[in-house]
Amino acid sequence: MEIWSNNIEEGGRVFLFNRSIFPKMWELIDKFKECCRLKGWSTFDNEDLIKAENEYHRLIWVNHLHINTFKRVVLNHLWNLHAIREGVSYRTVRLSYMAWILPETPSESILQTFEESQTLSRKVALYDLSRAYEAHYTCMRKNETESAVLREFEQFLNTEYGIGLEPFSKSRTISRLPVFPRQGITTPKIEWKEVVSEKIC
Repeated sequence: MEIWSNNIEEGGRVFLFNRSIFPKMWELIDKFKECCRLKGWSTFDNEDLIKAENEYHRLIWVNHLHINTFKRVVLNHLWNLHAIREGVSYRTVRLSYMAWILPETPSESILQTFEESQTLSRKVALYDLSRAYEAHYTCMRKNETESAVLREFEQFLNTEYGIGLEPFSKSRTISRLPVFPRQGITTPKIEWKEVVSEKIC
């Protein structure tokens, strides 16, 4: 469902806001996996796992991420080994990248873990999408990886839902749009009048 608001003019340019209902986490990832399949990348049933360019990318979503859980996973020297079920047996694959996708803002201690390990930052990404559920158009990310899948995920958020991403370091200074009524939580989608946006899938 799409609801179009009135145009808003700012700085001589015209914005047109398209409010699309932002999905729940599992629905969001399922829709992104569908886009990945359309690109020719491999996805797996019952696994939030994507294979692209001979690399495996794991997406993890949790409603509330505790620091102990996060450290137990990412600081384990076997963090990149993941078992995939194939029929009645399992096969272990080596992950190249991992992304945590959160509907709640992570704690400062989780962000500090990234600062303490440059190796971690090159392999693990973090997305805070909590503001999307409050009808704000800018969310936070920690992504210093070279993952093609995660770049596609960020483009997917922008194209499908109008969500822009900023580094966590700017989280205290970014501007916010007014909060819309909570009946059917929506997010504003911004399109420049003179630019024609293209769907990625």
